[in-house]
Amino acid sequence: MDAIVMAGGLGQRLGMGEKPCIELLGKPLISYVIDTLRAAKNIDKIFVAVSPVTPRTEIMLQERYKSEVGVIRTFGGNYVGDMIHAVETSGTKGPVMIIMSDLPLLDSAMIDSVIEKYEEEGTPALSVYVPINTCKEAGIRPDTVFNKEGKLIVPTGVNILDSSNIRQEQEDFNLILDNPRLAMNVNTVKDLQRCKELLQCAN
Repeated sequence: MDAIVMAGGLGQRLGMGEKPCIELLGKPLISYVIDTLRAAKNIDKIFVAVSPVTPRTEIMLQERYKSEVGVIRTFGGNYVGDMIHAVETSGTKGPVMIIMSDLPLLDSAMIDSVIEKYEEEGTPALSVYVPINTCKEAGIRPDTVFNKEGKLIVPTGVNILDSSNIRQEQEDFNLILDNPRLAMNVNTVKDLQRCKELLQCAN
């Protein structure tokens, strides 16, 4: 399965320039996601979707990864439109993982287990969520919350879609995982500091 990392957002709430380039313990934020995908046994090619507001990200990726990561320029301003453009431009076939660039606590085992669950379920699409209580316990205030059969769940920014029907709505399996590391995306300076503390503890 190929993966596309969405890296077209400026990250205005952080106020530190292009979010994918922000350093966390001396490493660009997006590199945590890319390196995790590279280590996953179920991921083949990796693409990164950049936009007009993330030119430094494109340069950094070309310098750091050269031809190991494909860079796709999107138009910016519309996440769904940019995602569709990235999938179609990548030339990927079959299922594709769409993942946000601000998830530094993911590891390759998580990625592989999500893909294995997708293959087991057999639905065209899969979206990963965490229970809202997982966010609360980790001190995270989510931007988006959904009600799934009476349970409040939060999207993690990890999804799998069928690339051959990328312009159509797809039947979606909701994979709910009680894992705070999946909940930690970086939107604020506080989030960045929390990720730094957790990564230092892990080492």
